[in-house]
Amino acid sequence: MFSLYTDAATQPQTGLSAGGILIIHDHQQTQLKQLLTTTNNHAAEFEIARLGFLKLAALVGPACATTTVLFYTDSQIVNDSLTKHYAKHYQSLVDDLLAAQAPFQLVLTQWVPEKQNQGAHTLANQALHSAEDAK
Repeated sequence: MFSLYTDAATQPQTGLSAGGILIIHDHQQTQLKQLLTTTNNHAAEFEIARLGFLKLAALVGPACATTTVLFYTDSQIVNDSLTKHYAKHYQSLVDDLLAAQAPFQLVLTQWVPEKQNQGAHTLANQALHSAEDAK
């Protein structure tokens, strides 16, 4: 079983977005930071979640078909959209995220408050600050 935590950070003034991915398996952590292409926080949350599943699939390889993933997000819209398989303004992003989850045997999505998602949150903010410093 793998635990996957994702979070996005967006700076509205600059339009920059970044995300953090935290993968935990057998008490081992994989921490990833990623600059994102989206410029609003909701879209960034979907983008980093999709990227998290793609990174996890690359890490797990063919064993995805027998792997259970506990997915944690502090984004209410991502959580609700995955439950309904629908989001009025973000349907293509929901579809992309569901496709990224498809290789796994089972994905259990859990909304968590931001304070319980500090690992991914910190990684997202670090990536965002690095991108802002580079501008």
